[in-house]
Amino acid sequence: MTTSRADVATEHASRYLQQLCKHWAHKFPVEFDPSHGVIDLSMGRTVMDADAATLHIEVTTEEAGSIERLETVVADHIKRFAFREELVFDWNRAA
Repeated sequence: MTTSRADVATEHASRYLQQLCKHWAHKFPVEFDPSHGVIDLSMGRTVMDADAATLHIEVTTEEAGSIERLETVVADHIKRFAFREELVFDWNRAA
């Protein structure tokens, strides 16, 4: 398993968590509430936690070569929801 984490500073963390979960709920298994979400994508799992100032994201995949794509897909979708602000995704991969 390959895991990568990003802590994204935003006052709208809960909104983006819920939007992403709702967006993918028609296509993938999703569980969420305003502060925690889990999405089981075909390429891996995304777990998000929201607090007042940060969206904490963890992506995990069994295919080591897919982690960069998973990071990109998740970040790009959230950036679309957050078009009014500039979000920074600083991914850190677990060894």
